[in-house]
Formats: sequence, structure tokens, C-alpha cells
Amino acid sequence: MLQPIKRRRISTDGTESPIIAEGDADTDKPRVKYGELVILGYNGFLPQGDRGRRRSKFVLCKRGDANGVKRSKHYIVQSPQTSQAILDAKQHSISYTLSRNQAVIVEYKEDPDTDMFQVGRSSESPIDFVVMDTLPGDKKDAKVLQSTISRFACRILVDRTDPTHKARIYAAGFDSSRNIFLGEKATKWQDNVEIDGLTTNGVLIMHPKGQFCGGAAECGLWRETSVGGDVFSLRECRSAQQKGQPVYDETNILQDGTLIDLCGATLLWRSAEGLRHSPTKKDLEKLVDEINAGRPQCPVGLNTLVIPRKVSLGEHVNQPYVYLNCGHVQGQHGWGQDKASNARRCPMCLELGPVVTLCMGVENAFYVDSGPPTYCFNPCGHMATEKTVKYWANVDIPHGTNGFQAVCPFCATPLQGSPGYIKLIFQDNLD
Repeated sequence: MLQPIKRRRISTDGTESPIIAEGDADTDKPRVKYGELVILGYNGFLPQGDRGRRRSKFVLCKRGDANGVKRSKHYIVQSPQTSQAILDAKQHSISYTLSRNQAVIVEYKEDPDTDMFQVGRSSESPIDFVVMDTLPGDKKDAKVLQSTISRFACRILVDRTDPTHKARIYAAGFDSSRNIFLGEKATKWQDNVEIDGLTTNGVLIMHPKGQFCGGAAECGLWRETSVGGDVFSLRECRSAQQKGQPVYDETNILQDGTLIDLCGATLLWRSAEGLRHSPTKKDLEKLVDEINAGRPQCPVGLNTLVIPRKVSLGEHVNQPYVYLNCGHVQGQHGWGQDKASNARRCPMCLELGPVVTLCMGVENAFYVDSGPPTYCFNPCGHMATEKTVKYWANVDIPHGTNGFQAVCPFCATPLQGSPGYIKLIFQDNLD
């Protein structure tokens, strides 16, 4: 049997859309865009480059043919491994193991009204977006010894017919045999005739309070979504056996700005409508050009500083640096070096503190407004707008089994100090 030809698409903003198989969409017609999943910690691209299903973001578009599924029927079997639903490679099913000799099989049937997209660590074909563990800071030589991300972490079903294209997230994804197995030790429960469960490390979601893009959003509460799509409060620790309390006033429907944590990587959902109100990469480049047009100057070397428009792989001669305790932007020089530490004394205000390279946050999906990039995160030095920096500084990202920490969305570096950012002070427009 011939394998389908795979094609790449280049979107209008210059980014590469996900690889799709021929026949999945009509190549002569523009596809309806549902939204994007963007991994926190990557400033526009993976350090090894975006390749195939491994990339820093994944664009969800309407498929040529629906591939969604919906719950059909369930029944109890004595030996799930030999049941017809498990052995049938064309049948989607979820197996809830109750004991060694008993399991509940839930069969799923085709749903012509939804498109399904799957996320996980596995490189097998059912996974549309391959996600690996995110390490903070420079990731060029970083290696993860043991991943905590599930091979088939979650699935997202998008309504093809509703104009709003509601996207719902569910824990666990179907494997190559179209099965999901919840073992005997997995957290599960049966309510009347319905059965549901949680994956080992769980799939956590956090809906923002208010509109994400507009600068007025606030961090919401972290919840956990189940295999069946219900919403619960967090367990005592990530893999605890006891499920949290049901949360009836929240749903698994993704909102613009919803965060999805897979225990090792955190994803941001941006709806197509929300992205229309966000700055584009070209908009961000124009903002950098405006700062450079002011010819910011180093007060020591008296040379003109230039902020790179795009992510630079190496530092250049006019590279700007920022003093993180005061925010003064300067060039590289040897003045004020403290011999007892790596700190430097700012020649403008004599404040002693760390100095870091200033660089632009170019992943536009992380921006909550379109203002000038006048702030940067501490300690990494990524620049962004005031509202964007302040928003992310107040978002606690899951860390470890039961911890949380605020991080820079562009590199995943944990923020230091309070408030975790600094206002930039340029010596510019001196003519």
C-alpha cells in the first residue's frame, strides 16, 4: 500500500504550519484555523529546529475529513486483553481495569462533527504534536534522563460545525491500536453507569480570568481534567490515588489563554480569534525598530546599542545589557566589576547587582497586548510589553509533584526576586 505524501504549508506570517497528509485537506483551499498550541519555554523555535511533529508550536486546522470520536457503549469483560474491542484495530476504546479478572470497556464511535488532535511524548503516528520535557534556560545541550510526560498524554476534540469551534481537552490519547488502557492502579471511579479516571501524572488546565489578550486577564485556578473530560480540583500531589473534588462551574472547553500542563511541559492554547487581536511577529519587529531608531547609547562606551529584531545565536558588538536591580540598559564594558561577586555597579545610579544580555521575546503568542517592549524578566533578560511581563510574573506554573513557580514564558527560567521583572531605562533620543 502506498504511503500518503506529506506536505508542509507556510502560513501568512511566515511560520510553517503542521505537516498534514495529502487527502487530509484540500491543498487548493485555505483551511479553517482553530488555534495554536504553544510550548512555554521556547522563543519561537526549538533549539534543534522545528521538524515534522516536533516543534515549538502546533497549528490546529480543520481536517478534510472528520476523525473525531464520541462515547458509544460500555460493558464489563473478564479478560480485557482478548476482548473484541481491544483486538479490533479499527475500534476506538478505553479499558478501565477494575481487577485482574474484570474491566470495563467503553467503546467510541466515529463523530462526523469533530476533529481530534493528540498530544504526547510518543513519536507514533496517532500523535499529532510530539512534546518533550522542557528544561529552563539554554537548551542547546540539555538532556532529560527520564521523562514524566505520558507517551499519549491528551487529546483535543474540536467542533467542526459550531462557528466558535469549541475545543475540548481530555486526559490520555489513543495509541496505535486505537486503545487507551487505565491499569488496575490508576485512579478511577464509577458513578451510576458512567466510569471515568485520571492518568498517572494527570493533565492540568488553567483558564485565565478575563480576556487573555487585552491586558486585563488574571491567573485562574489550576484544575485537572479526566479521561472523560470532567473537571476536578487538584489532587494532594500529582500522582495521588484519591481524585480531587468535582468542579461543576468550570469545563474542559479551552479558552484563549488556557494553560495545559503535562507534567514536564506546559502548553498555551491560543484560539484563532484571540490571535487576531494579538501582535504579529512583524508587529514585534517594528517595536524593536522604533527603540533602535532612538539610537540608545551606552553611557560608558558611548557606542550606539542595537537590539536584534530576531533571536540571535550569538552576541554582537553593540549588544545591549541590562542591570537587573535598576533597569539601566548599557553596552558591554569593564566598569564597576565587583571582585567578590559577578555583580557590577551601575555607572548611572551606582546600584550593585547582576547584569544580563537583553533580548527580545519574539514568540507573539505569549503577548497579552501590543504595547512597546519596555520591561524584561529577571533573571533572563527577555523583553516584552509591560502588561505581558506583569501577567506572566503572576502565573504559577506547576513544578515537580506539588510545587508551583512563575517562569519566563520565552525560556522557562524561574523568575527571581519580587516582582520578578524590571522596567528598562534607555539612554536614547539624545540628538
